Amino acid sequence: MLRVENLDVFYGGIHALKGLSLHVDQGEIVTIIGANGAGKSTLLRSISGIVRPKSGSITFEGRRLNTLVPSAIASLGIAHVPEGRRVFAGLSVMENLEMGAFVLNDKKKFKENLDRVFNLFPRLRERAKQRAGTLSGGEQQMLAISRGLMMSPKLLLMDEPSLGLAPVLVTTIFSAIKEINDAGTTILLVEQNAHKALKVANRAYVLETGNLVMEGPASEVAKDPAIQQAYLGRKARKAGAGTGR
Repeated sequence: MLRVENLDVFYGGIHALKGLSLHVDQGEIVTIIGANGAGKSTLLRSISGIVRPKSGSITFEGRRLNTLVPSAIASLGIAHVPEGRRVFAGLSVMENLEMGAFVLNDKKKFKENLDRVFNLFPRLRERAKQRAGTLSGGEQQMLAISRGLMMSPKLLLMDEPSLGLAPVLVTTIFSAIKEINDAGTTILLVEQNAHKALKVANRAYVLETGNLVMEGPASEVAKDPAIQQAYLGRKARKAGAGTGR
């Protein structure tokens, strides 16, 4: 479905992504884990057209994305739920959802999608007329995800959906991620909560300072001693064993 090949991205003189290659197959949840500054958000911004790669290619269902503007990429079926929620604070919950459906020209589909997100996050139905800027952090994250779902995406890019949330809300968000995927939406998930991400994902990639250092089934990556020590808060069982690097 999505293929990234030999991607190089620069921010001024900073080489943010270094020859990165990965793929996402239809129906998967693929997670990208790594420390701050590893290049995770840069990857998602490159896919959605916000950042232009210097070299390499990004293709979605066989179509090259490198030269397309973000609105054209969205119209192909890629929705981006950005880090920090980025809801339209001065607009109501309903108006935010309407903004998410800008690529739809089907009133019936709009209603179906609205029912879908309200069933996924009932709290948003209760706050449909409330200004988004007055919502709690958890409610804003629900709204950001729902706004992305309103365009019926084939691929949902999610950037740090659990960031800054209380543990009970983190559980709610990850349950929603699983439910969204079970309903047929493919997900590329960037997440610092490696424990939760690796539990929900099919496959995982690990980035360090713009380099891909590990990949594989999420369950296997979670067992790796180096990953346990660096991202899961556990001590490595044996130095250098099974790093997969």
